[in-house]
Amino acid sequence: MTHVVTRACCNDASCVPVCPVNCIHPTPDEPDYGTAEMLYIDPDACIDCGACVEACPVGAISADYDLAADQEPYERINASWFDGDGRRDYAQEPVPSRPTTWAGRSGEQLRVAIVGSGPAASYAAEELLSRRGLDVAVDMYERLPIPGGLVRFGVAPDHQDTKQTSVAFARTLKRKGLRLFLNTEVGRDITVDELRASYHAVIVAVGALDDRRLGIPGEDLPGSHSATELVGWYNGHPDFAHRTFDLSSERAVVVGNGNVALDVARILASDPERLAGTDIADHALAQLRESNVREVVVVGRRGPQEAAFTTKELLGLIQTPGIDVVVRSEELTPAEAEPGSAAAEKQRLLQELCSRPLTEPRRVVLRFLASPEAVLGDDWVAGIRLQANRLEADASGVVRPVPTGDLEELACGLVFRSIGYRGSAVPGVPFDEVRAVVPNTGGRVHEAGEPVPGLFVTGWIKRGPSGVIGTNKQCARETVAHLLADFDAGTLPAPQQASDDIESRLPGHVGLEGWRQIDTYETGAGRAARRPRVKLVDIEEMLTVARSGAGA
Repeated sequence: MTHVVTRACCNDASCVPVCPVNCIHPTPDEPDYGTAEMLYIDPDACIDCGACVEACPVGAISADYDLAADQEPYERINASWFDGDGRRDYAQEPVPSRPTTWAGRSGEQLRVAIVGSGPAASYAAEELLSRRGLDVAVDMYERLPIPGGLVRFGVAPDHQDTKQTSVAFARTLKRKGLRLFLNTEVGRDITVDELRASYHAVIVAVGALDDRRLGIPGEDLPGSHSATELVGWYNGHPDFAHRTFDLSSERAVVVGNGNVALDVARILASDPERLAGTDIADHALAQLRESNVREVVVVGRRGPQEAAFTTKELLGLIQTPGIDVVVRSEELTPAEAEPGSAAAEKQRLLQELCSRPLTEPRRVVLRFLASPEAVLGDDWVAGIRLQANRLEADASGVVRPVPTGDLEELACGLVFRSIGYRGSAVPGVPFDEVRAVVPNTGGRVHEAGEPVPGLFVTGWIKRGPSGVIGTNKQCARETVAHLLADFDAGTLPAPQQASDDIESRLPGHVGLEGWRQIDTYETGAGRAARRPRVKLVDIEEMLTVARSGAGA
């Protein structure tokens, strides 16, 4: 018998150090870790001890005999990953646990401000607060009255297993030594310079939430949107909660084929009653119940092997009830993929879809080798013009799409661009406009090639929008390791102002107790409706609940 990692895997590698035979790969120290879609358990090495099951923060690991029907493909996926070159040659010695006891500088409390409250911020806070023997105080600043970032506002509502990471983050928020300053915008309510004057170090962990543009004619027509808007809308982000989308057309087009693109397509094409038991925003559920969308076309410039969506997201889409997933056989490139690779598994799944009969009332069509040339229409989106591509390797061997000149016009009433995220500048923090990240080396911020003492960065704003939720754990670990090294070396600037009076300087902030009131209200309303939670989406309503002491 063996254990199997399934779709919910968050890649934070909590399971790796507890495995007594080192059968979970890739570990954070192995070269595949940065590009792996998930972690995998070697069935030939697993001894069925179950230690990984207890360690997994999202319940993604099951015994092979206990797999649900929709999880069964992962038994094959886990096993086949080890068919790649050298992957069965990993040593079977257990990975040593990371030391968590502070053995460095003592006699002075380390004071750290973290800007942001999503996964990157929470992992950084946990790295600091879990060090035994380290006297540390952490203050976390968040623009909205609610914490969570990507987990609350980015993870699709029908992926409740992935949202289980919020349980661990909630424990971090309750740790002794952490203060929450919600409803506090850095750059408006308090400046970065003020933070730097009150703390030894400031960690910027604000994510990357701006969207990239297509740069084609018609992109700004009504009915043409970013995927960011729709994701924020159905997840109840206050910045997008009051948007409306015209769902009267039968076809929508999503440009881009990453995981977010598949999320958008799946939500638009799903039977709304399937979403009714999730934490989807009420306003979105109401509009989706009136939607006429029956087909969503997902367009990618390159071939299926280069598609940015992960195998587990593709499987999740294929297994969604009521949706046919359609693939054109002529768009499947015949190139051989490396055994055990994600590309090989994608290729196999997509090939199966080519011959699958169509039986469902809604469909998602996966198109490859097509680039958008223009969004069509006069006063509203009426269609999109696509140009067919072929793949060619450039001088360095990188496969790139090359236009063929063959054009196609596809009628639709909605277009969503989903071609990646960009970071945006935080006032008072250096910013690389080209890469859309804060310039840094291993998390230490620098400006004009020189380090900025006491200023650090982690998460997407550090490395760009890559990886999944758990990837931020290793990213935060690197940043915090450098911060602590600087503290131990005495190179962090000493605070010039007391941080104790910050609460009085920010009278409008919401603290942990206020967030507890909101959380209690939402989860109580969720219990009454047999849902995980019913989200508040209006900031003033959030503040009223936070400050009234009201529970559901």
